[in-house]
Order: sequence, then C-alpha cells, then structure tokens
Amino acid sequence: MNEKIKKPRGTMDVMPEDVGAWRFVEEKAREAAALYGFREIRTPVFEELGLFRRGVGEVTDVVQKEMYTFADREGREFALRPEGTAGVVRALIENGRTSDVMPQKYYYLIGCYRYEKPQAGRSREFFQFGAECFGAADASADFTMIALADRFIRSLGIKGASLRINSIGCPECRPAYRASLVEYFAAHESALCDTCRERLRTNPLRILDCKSPECSKIAKDAPRAVDHLCGECGAHLKTLTAALGGAGIEYTLDPNIVRGLDYYTRTVFEFVSDLIGAQSTILGGGRYDNLVAELGGPALPGIGFAAGITRLLLAMQASGTVIPEEEKPELYCAPLGDAARGAALAIAEKCRAAGIYAECDIVGRSLKAQMKYADKIGARRVLIIGDDELQKGVAVMKDMKTSGQTEVALADVPSLIAAAVK
Repeated sequence: MNEKIKKPRGTMDVMPEDVGAWRFVEEKAREAAALYGFREIRTPVFEELGLFRRGVGEVTDVVQKEMYTFADREGREFALRPEGTAGVVRALIENGRTSDVMPQKYYYLIGCYRYEKPQAGRSREFFQFGAECFGAADASADFTMIALADRFIRSLGIKGASLRINSIGCPECRPAYRASLVEYFAAHESALCDTCRERLRTNPLRILDCKSPECSKIAKDAPRAVDHLCGECGAHLKTLTAALGGAGIEYTLDPNIVRGLDYYTRTVFEFVSDLIGAQSTILGGGRYDNLVAELGGPALPGIGFAAGITRLLLAMQASGTVIPEEEKPELYCAPLGDAARGAALAIAEKCRAAGIYAECDIVGRSLKAQMKYADKIGARRVLIIGDDELQKGVAVMKDMKTSGQTEVALADVPSLIAAAVK
C-alpha cells in the first residue's frame, strides 16, 4: 500500500461543515468594509523577496526567521507573503494609484505564510482580513480604522474584546526613545532571553512585546514611548483618544504595544480577547507614514490593520456566537427505477433553474436508504417517483417535518416548491 500523503505541518483543511463559520466572518468583513468605503484588492500570493526585506524590515523576526523563500528557474528570489500591507503598497505604487484622489482605501481577505511553531491560534498558513488607508495623515484616519475594526469585531458577537493603543513616535522623536530603551535594557541584559539580547542590538522596541515572563517583568519598568513623543506626535495621540472617547469606543493606553514590523510610526493598536489563551491578539495594526516612500513611491501617509480569521473563530466560539445554519435542500427527489431516475433529475434541475436548492439520488440507493439520507442532509421535502407514478404523471410528496404525504402532479412540482419557499 502506498504511504498516505499528509498536509504540510502548520496548515489546515477547512472541511465543508466548518466553511460556514469562515464565510460568516468573511461576509461580516465585507459588510463592515463597505460601510466605510473600502474596496477589495487582490495581490499575488508571492512577491519579490526584496519587497518584504525593505517593507517589513531586515531585522524583524518575520524577515530573519519566518519567511518561506524560493528561487525560480532564472535565479530570482521570491517569498510567499508573510503579511498583506507590503503587497498592497507595492500595488498602489505600481498601478499609479498614488496620484489618484485621496484617501485610497482597500481591504483584502488573504492567506499568508510564516515558518513558525504551530500552536493554538498560530499556524504556518493563516488567513487575514485586512484594511489599508492611504493619503490621510490626520488622526481622524486613525480613528476611522479603529472604528471599522471595532464594528467588525462586535458584528462577530465576540465578547470582552478590549482595545489597546500606543504611540511609538516618528523618525524625529523615536531615536531618543530608542536610546533610552537601549540604556535601560542594557542594564538588565544578563536577565533577558537570547532573542531579546539580540533585539537589544537590532530592534529594542520588540523587547517590550516579548512573551518571556522574565523579559515581560523587566519591560514593565522600561521607559515609555508616550513620554518621549515630540509635540506633533503628542498632539496626534491626544486628538485620537479624544475622538475615541467622543464615539464611546473604550480603550487602554498600553506602553508595551509596539507591533512586530519596522514600518509602524505613531499610532499602533491591538484588539485583545482574554477568551483564547496566550495568542490573545485578534486584530492589530497601526500607522506607517514612511512605507510608501520606502518602497519607491511618493511621501504618502498610511494606516492599516489585519485580523487573523482563525483567532477570530476561536474567540467567537468562546463567546457562543451563533453561526447561521448551512442551507438545507428544499426538495430531495427519490426515484425508484431507471425511467423514474431521468424524470427525477429533470425535476431537480427545473427547481435549481428557479433558484431552489434541490438534491437527487445519484448513487442508486433503495427507497429506505434514500429516505434516511434525505433526513441526514436535512431535506425539507422528499418527492418519491416510481415507474408506475411516472406513467400517470404524478408523484408522492412527503413533508419530512410532519411526515404528511400528498400526491402531486410532476409538472406542478417546481411551482409548488417555489410557492412553499416564498
């Protein structure tokens, strides 16, 4: 016997009975995005490796440790996308949208790929709902993105999700803050984990986000970015928090929110659920005012977010969110005999032409087995057609809920089902 081939570690099969929950999330994402004027964009699943090195950052964990990279037959280097923002920025520039009327607002539902240790809420292939807004530097854009995210999360029935925000400054004020972090953490270097000792030299802000208990303990007393903001960054944060308060969107100012990618400036934010364990961030994002220019475009501000669908589903399950039931067949055609089978197939097809979900036996089951199968798939009615009935142009219609049976004319079946559905 040939050995079974298994799916790659860290990926998943979403079987039909689970797809309904995924579609529910995707539909709510599209609905929320539409309310704020965001349009869908679709970008390649792989890009030139340089896009992520320049966009995400050379010293990030994503670029250094987590990307799936490969060379094509001509030796060009590519990577499966580890996140969505860089690809959207590249598309914005390449398609000439940086000169269009601003703001430019896009959303996406995509698969991403990172080489990580698989665990609950974290996999190597993962799926995101993301949104990006370009050309708006004002804090009102930050508010709009957070409001969209908040509305989306509430539409999923997730309970107890909390918003945490921070400002990590801009190129004007961040160098001084970075220097203060380096000075602080250098005094505790021996107690830091191996990863954070390396971050001390390359990306000290990421130490604030480390999940190691010892590093987290040290980080609690680290200098805060909000205490080192320049006047413009401070005013930006004040305007944002005032807008959130005015709209009744509750938030916590969390100095340890830094996000994991180098392109962020000023506002960063996360929505966190305490219902799903260690991987508690269900949506995260922030402002990236220098990324478009970094990737070859004009100076153009931007802000965005992304939400992991798997984590959203975990939070929904823990919250008891009710997912709409999968659609059930309005009619199951149960033929008895070869002649009746052709008539049953034709009736089912006429129902489908009228927009009615209909099923028909295609494996040659006995009547008893067909009735059992119709009950299993939740068919509301069964049409039993035998060769004798076929000659008379009639069939027996059984209501699966009441068990009542009536004789109906075959020619009237589609219109009778359509009327019953209405």
